[in-house]
Amino acid sequence: MKKGLVGVIVLVVLLLLVGGSWVSAHNTIAVKSNQTDAAFHDIDVNLQRRADLIPNLVASVKGYAKVETDILTKIAEARSGLLQAQTPGEKLAANDRLSATLLPLTRLQETYPDLKSNQQFMRLEDELSGTENRIAVARKRYNDTVLDYNNTISVFPNSLWAGLSGYHRKDTYYSADPTSRQAPKVDFN
Repeated sequence: MKKGLVGVIVLVVLLLLVGGSWVSAHNTIAVKSNQTDAAFHDIDVNLQRRADLIPNLVASVKGYAKVETDILTKIAEARSGLLQAQTPGEKLAANDRLSATLLPLTRLQETYPDLKSNQQFMRLEDELSGTENRIAVARKRYNDTVLDYNNTISVFPNSLWAGLSGYHRKDTYYSADPTSRQAPKVDFN
């Protein structure tokens, strides 16, 4: 009877150890699988940020540059009219037109002493760079979590439990698109 009781106790302890190992491995693998999914969604969020950010920044820079371009174009045209004027009346009228076109420039300079198109373009460049850095970090994090998950399910006894639980290797590492070797083009037209 003692041998039978000892055998049952050994069997129960063995089952508890195996069951505990399975539960522990299953929970670890499930958490790591979820982390890889979350890391992928981080990439997605940053790609959406880029998709939303770039057109808005380009439009705002275009709008600001257009104000300055319009003013400078009108000034250049008025100056050209002054230079082409022949008679004193034409010269006075051309001078009045030039004075009228200079007023918006004066107001713009009072509000923005350094005419901030350059700053807007630099801001766009900084935002694009920052967005690309965020995407690169998210992609690296994703690849790291996929590697961690794959390592976890590859070692014994996790490999045994992963197979029984239906977990498989994730071979969806992020790798650069071959076309990304070409320099991106930003068009302000």
